[in-house]
Amino acid sequence: MNFHQTTLLCALLAIAGQSADWPHWGGGSGRNMINTVEKNLPDDWDVKSGKSVKWKVKLGSLTYGSAVVADGRVYIGTNNEAHLDPNVKGDKGNIVVVAEKDGSFLWQAVHDKLSAGRVNDWPHQGICSTPQVVGDRLWYLSNRCEATCADVNGFADQNDGMTAETYTATGHADVIWSYDMIEELGVFPHNLATSSPLVDDGIVFLITGNGVDEGHLNIPVNSAPSVVAFDAKTGELLWEFAVEERILHGQWSSPSMGIVDGQKQIYLPGGDGWLYALSPKDGKLIWKFNCNPPDAVWELGGYGTKNNLIATPVFADNVVYIGVGQDPEHGVGIGHLYAINAKGSGDITKTGALWHRGNDEFGRTISTASVLDGLVYIADISGILYCLDQKTGKAHWSHDLKSAVWGSTMVADGKVYIGDETGKINIFAHAKTKQHIRTIDMRETVYGTATAANGVLYIATKTQLYAIAAE
Repeated sequence: MNFHQTTLLCALLAIAGQSADWPHWGGGSGRNMINTVEKNLPDDWDVKSGKSVKWKVKLGSLTYGSAVVADGRVYIGTNNEAHLDPNVKGDKGNIVVVAEKDGSFLWQAVHDKLSAGRVNDWPHQGICSTPQVVGDRLWYLSNRCEATCADVNGFADQNDGMTAETYTATGHADVIWSYDMIEELGVFPHNLATSSPLVDDGIVFLITGNGVDEGHLNIPVNSAPSVVAFDAKTGELLWEFAVEERILHGQWSSPSMGIVDGQKQIYLPGGDGWLYALSPKDGKLIWKFNCNPPDAVWELGGYGTKNNLIATPVFADNVVYIGVGQDPEHGVGIGHLYAINAKGSGDITKTGALWHRGNDEFGRTISTASVLDGLVYIADISGILYCLDQKTGKAHWSHDLKSAVWGSTMVADGKVYIGDETGKINIFAHAKTKQHIRTIDMRETVYGTATAANGVLYIATKTQLYAIAAE
């Protein structure tokens, strides 16, 4: 089976719900945070006593990404504070790979920090990109703003790609190709490049992270792209697209994909607050939608009413769902959540919204939605979890988690899982009426989103990855 056949097979399995693996952020190309395959997932465990904890693995000191599971391996981004290789010292960005069956260490990708420091590569943030795995390759965006392709086996099956890797000892990554978007495209990642790749039909799509300078006033290279497409096998740059309006802050989201009337669309949450639908073949604009009201004002520090797009857009049933927000350090504020008709062309700001929640109805968010059985689940940064009607956007119920939420809901096995900044995992029944099943204390902050694969729930806290299975 060749590369393109493998990619197509994985996409079809994901759409059909026949694959028990979870090979990339969102599971499918629409990035919808649901898993309709898994059964008998746990809803009661205890990390202190070890009840229902299959295994746990020490990660770095900060972990923002989520686990992906493919072909017996679990992948997650973190920093170097676990010192899995004692010979690699200091602050780095790491992708850690462990065995699905027992959590034993297999290999890691290690990336040095950028010399510019926090303006481009914030200390100790590690790698926030969640990889995608197809066949014997994985793709991710490093903390150095490098689009990276690696061998899933590391160096266990010899060096198959580049021969100039910095870290070549056993237990390290075998990099197939790497593309430096700072050097080659003039990208200026503000604070950190974080996008999780989307691989489809032999093409890798990534949001570059291009943003403002340290003074928050200028874009160093106005023409630098916001989203890029690479040949997944060779790393050749196929096309690039830059937003037309001014970048407000940074571009930390991830691309998603939908199929509308038989044609694929790539969704770019632009750094100007607009959502763009592009042709995956050449990056040409299909439609765009302004996710901020016309009277919204941007102010440094988050004091204004204009917001970024940090959440990943979700495609379901010819509709794109996305909310606006800001860097969580900017605090809570007025937000907006949209359901956008994907069957449009040109500027669809005035006509494209099927429904909208804003002002007192929804706050700033960096969370990605879960859409299933006519319900939409999403949380805002203030910690309010909403269950909304998919057609109207009206609330069936809401719940105050009483803590900030950075991650997203995961709906699987009739349950809704969501983590928060205090380290609690709250579990609800997937239903129109609120049924709170349980609150579980993970004992430290949960920034990411739960992953369900092969009967196991994977949850990363700041420093640990847990594999949890019903007893």
